[in-house]
Amino acid sequence: MTAPTLPSGCLERAQSLIASGQRRILGIAAPPGAGKSTLALALQRTLGVQAQVVPMDGFHLANSELQRQGRSHRKGAADTFDAAGYLNLLKRIRKQPPEETIYAPEYRREVEEGIAGAIAIAASTPLIITEGNYLLMEHDPWGALKNVMDEVWYLDIDSELRQMRLVERHMRFGRSEQAARDWVQQTDEPNALLIEGTRHRADWIVTYT
Repeated sequence: MTAPTLPSGCLERAQSLIASGQRRILGIAAPPGAGKSTLALALQRTLGVQAQVVPMDGFHLANSELQRQGRSHRKGAADTFDAAGYLNLLKRIRKQPPEETIYAPEYRREVEEGIAGAIAIAASTPLIITEGNYLLMEHDPWGALKNVMDEVWYLDIDSELRQMRLVERHMRFGRSEQAARDWVQQTDEPNALLIEGTRHRADWIVTYT
């Protein structure tokens, strides 16, 4: 099988983390639609059993909780995630005992909910790749994430291309074109501007198209 094409330097940097011989956590941060999950999964496919992806999106608050808080219209904003729960999972992964399997949640877009225990993390996996919007935020509990990860990469992408991808994604999961464009402008883009402001905290900038 042909290995997925990766941006220059990504595979080498990931392999250097693995070469340490100890559990390492690599973060990939970027605004919505930039290609974080695409890059993370391409790395995992290339590295095989040496890597496991654990996305931040599994820590979306449940739709019922967002409704209770009156935040459904803001789903995807930093305060609509269980940031403390995500931080605690990464801390646990960092210190994973040899005999333990750790389970992480996974966000399923077809139901727009996180599914508990969907990702099994073996203690023998040297590199954990976690990706999400807010990995470089400075205020706690988000701000503590950078101390748990060994490297955080930031994906740079043309804004128009990123927005086009978002519109296509929202339409693919049931929104009309106008509803998709409205959601991008009213919800995704304010979040994107906030995330772009954290770019300077990254260890490395990746250009990914």
